[in-house]
Amino acid sequence: MASTAVQLLGFFLGLLGFVGTVVATLLPHWRSTAYVGSNIITTTAYMKGLWMECVWHSTGIYQCELYRSLLALPRDLQAARALMVLSCVTSVLASLVSVMGMKCTRFARDSTIKSPLVLSGGICFLCAGLLCLITVSWTTNDVIMDFYDPFLPSGMKYEIGLAVYLGYASTVMTEKRYGTDQNSQLNTSQIEYL
Repeated sequence: MASTAVQLLGFFLGLLGFVGTVVATLLPHWRSTAYVGSNIITTTAYMKGLWMECVWHSTGIYQCELYRSLLALPRDLQAARALMVLSCVTSVLASLVSVMGMKCTRFARDSTIKSPLVLSGGICFLCAGLLCLITVSWTTNDVIMDFYDPFLPSGMKYEIGLAVYLGYASTVMTEKRYGTDQNSQLNTSQIEYL
């Protein structure tokens, strides 16, 4: 019973991490305008995401424009898009495999395949979390390097946006999912040997 509860907890942590990854992928808040030096004009704020750029005006108008061409984008943005989409797809695959291997489902009941299925789902969640972590860490590094570049004008400097922090949080949730799978496997193997 405790092992089933741990599996359910881990599955819902994985789903929460998946939802966070999808939301972070879609939000345009990966980079936001930095107000440094003499650039303290707050009538407009610029935000850049993986799929669009947005401008927020102090009058309350919020305008977004999708990136028109994939080939015109910088390579780091193309790679970030690909890694985040791969993370989302891997999370979906991990969810499906994990559901089939959980003790509370009827798939392959009383079979020895359930335990490897849950482990495979956990490994897929681990891979999805690592893909997301690579992307948000890479973006964080780029933003920080550009921010401290003395040759870049202060009006072109950006800060880390909220979507990056959401990406870090969803990575933690996804990695916790793998940890609960390992805990569940250890508890099951200890009970079987006793």
